[in-house]
Amino acid sequence: MTERTSPPNSADTSAKSTPKPAHRIVFANEKGGTGKSTTAVHIAVALSYLGARVTALDLDPRQRTTHRYIENRLGTLERRKITLPTPGCEVFRGETAQELLSTMDRLERTCDFLVIDNPGRDDPLARLAAENADTLVTPMNDSFVDFDLIGQVDSDTFKVKKLSFFAELIWEARLKRSRATAEGNRPEMDWIVVRNRTGHTEARNMVRIEQALAEMSKRVGFRVSHGLSERVIYRELFPSGLTLLDKGHLGELGTSHLVARQELRALLKALNLPEFSRSQKRLELA
Repeated sequence: MTERTSPPNSADTSAKSTPKPAHRIVFANEKGGTGKSTTAVHIAVALSYLGARVTALDLDPRQRTTHRYIENRLGTLERRKITLPTPGCEVFRGETAQELLSTMDRLERTCDFLVIDNPGRDDPLARLAAENADTLVTPMNDSFVDFDLIGQVDSDTFKVKKLSFFAELIWEARLKRSRATAEGNRPEMDWIVVRNRTGHTEARNMVRIEQALAEMSKRVGFRVSHGLSERVIYRELFPSGLTLLDKGHLGELGTSHLVARQELRALLKALNLPEFSRSQKRLELA
């Protein structure tokens, strides 16, 4: 069972399907407060601005932050009588793995990118979504509290001691995916750890985090990218559902807002997503 929110004139599930399944982008972190949903929404809207057909699937029926963001966006568009690129969105309310896989299969037939926002906790369905990602994005704050999600470090040397359960889960999922890729089913999983909120991190701690991530990335095989810094603008945009890309509808922007928009462009580029099938358009924001 799902709860659907669709933008005006968006592609319906009855529309002609794409030549190949959508690219699955899963935002997953078992810890809350990392900017996961904010990042997911901004990437989904950015892809919509590029002309891609995007559907977001919110796997947290209690919080449903991504769905609420899109609801707020549609409400703003209606009140202001304007049209802006907007992804469709559903809240998944099923209970079984088969229901989730069926929902993903249904949605990806009529979009270019399926953006899945996992709950900020360990959950069997969230694990399943992560295991089936084409691009897995794990946002984290620049702290060893967040780093603990993927690995534990020595308290004296800050060297990585062991992988976390989450990292082991993704490692095994990537091994399975490699075998499936050899059979020609789906592409190899690309895992990106995104460092959000780096602006408030003390310099020495930032260096230690960077070194630990570099060491861990060699062992597990993820890539590291800078994400979205801590900015008040993200919290202020939620009630309206607008994003940093909605130029002309945000009022006068300060320098920090322009820098934040550039961060978003850089993050989208770092994800290295495939050209979408409908027009083979390159993923570059003006």
